[in-house]
Amino acid sequence: MTITLADLVPLMPLLITTLTVVIAMIAVGVKRHYASVAGITIIGLLFAAISSLLLMPAANYQVTPLLIIDEYTLFFTIITCCSAVSIAILSYQYLSDLDDYKEEYFLLLGLATIGAIIMVSSNHYVSAILGIETLSMSLYGMVAYPSHSDKSRRWSLEAAVKYLVLSAAASGFMLFGIALIYAQTGSLSFSSVLDNGGTLGLGEDFSATALTLLFIGAAFKLSLAPFHMWTPDVYEGSPLPATTYLATIGKVAMFVVLLRLIESTNALAFQSVFIMIYFIAVLSILLGNLLALLQSNLKRILAYSSISHMGYLLIALLAGFETSGLISIEAITFYLVAYMIMSIGAFGVASIVSSSSNEFDSVDDYTGLFWRNPILAAIFTGMLLSLAGIPLTVGFIGKFYIFFAGVESELWVLLVALIIGSGIGLYYYLRVVYRMVLPQEQKNSFEFSIEKNYSSSAILLLLFALLIILGVYPTPLVSVIERVSSYIL
Repeated sequence: MTITLADLVPLMPLLITTLTVVIAMIAVGVKRHYASVAGITIIGLLFAAISSLLLMPAANYQVTPLLIIDEYTLFFTIITCCSAVSIAILSYQYLSDLDDYKEEYFLLLGLATIGAIIMVSSNHYVSAILGIETLSMSLYGMVAYPSHSDKSRRWSLEAAVKYLVLSAAASGFMLFGIALIYAQTGSLSFSSVLDNGGTLGLGEDFSATALTLLFIGAAFKLSLAPFHMWTPDVYEGSPLPATTYLATIGKVAMFVVLLRLIESTNALAFQSVFIMIYFIAVLSILLGNLLALLQSNLKRILAYSSISHMGYLLIALLAGFETSGLISIEAITFYLVAYMIMSIGAFGVASIVSSSSNEFDSVDDYTGLFWRNPILAAIFTGMLLSLAGIPLTVGFIGKFYIFFAGVESELWVLLVALIIGSGIGLYYYLRVVYRMVLPQEQKNSFEFSIEKNYSSSAILLLLFALLIILGVYPTPLVSVIERVSSYIL
């Protein structure tokens, strides 16, 4: 088959991101310069996002059997690249005092973004696994990156090994499920089970088993209960920028893969799969929120919080089976965008005051922050209240969307779990806010000035503005999401 230049145009975001990593690698080989490598990575990812935006109108390309480049793919490519830019900017200041080579971190960040772009573009098991493994292998390096430093945290290597072992186990489950589907259908397309009616080969139970294994593998990656055990330890041991990437882009890209897989295979039509996801959703919401109550470490609180947020998304996923599915996809898409904004903002506040040699990740470290730096405290408060789903924030609109999808599908038990979980979550988020408004201690944990961190501060201010604007006036984003979501069905 002859490939022309026109065939490569839909792949421009992926090609630009790949070229960015290659140029950055060459720059490191020629002469190490931390600012230059970071700048190349940030500019390249911005160009990838712009190219995705230019390709979006009426895009619907099947590039080989492996990748689907439609408006939904390009929408999440933009979100992924912009989020990676934000994390790269936050990483620059954090790693500036690392007593080791710093440039390769941005190569790993670029490679991880390549994996995420492949994941959101996948409608084939081969491309999905390639994307997942590219992302995961880059994250192993990002998590362990400061391990050779004498001043940095000692647990980064331990966190990387834990993530590696359990991520490999998750990939094993997924590969076994894929092998069963291929043995049954002779195809590795997501839609192969649906095309064959789920009954070719060894029968319907065989398909249900394969899809169950695939979901278990995805649940490990999304840290859904009871497959969440690695999450708090890995979050706590990782450097803050790596934790941010793992908690945001890593999970959002995986959920897009899961969404395409569920819609393409009609997996929820299998009763066993539906019941399993239903049970995991309730368990994730309640367990994630309850365990967060016991934590005093900010990263562990956000780790358990992320478990519950992934559980909220499963409500909308299940709602798609009971209704036409479009409102479910719209709810999932909006919530993923909201989750990205809230989580990068929350982790970003911790990153901007921390460094590779000294992280401030205890709740006690933020005591009196309102009196020390009201702007930073206001941003942090906004992010936490949005995660809790308080009105006038993007998190409230996201939860309302999911609640509406659940009501339309009459998933009453899940909605009760959502309400209870949100109430519990409000308590531990407000506990952090309460610490910030306590009287200022004589000895401050850290000193921070926005004037000395222009780029990182600009990212936080932009995220805070999006948090409020989309919470008050979400119509423009909702309109875009309504258009792009139609490509999933």
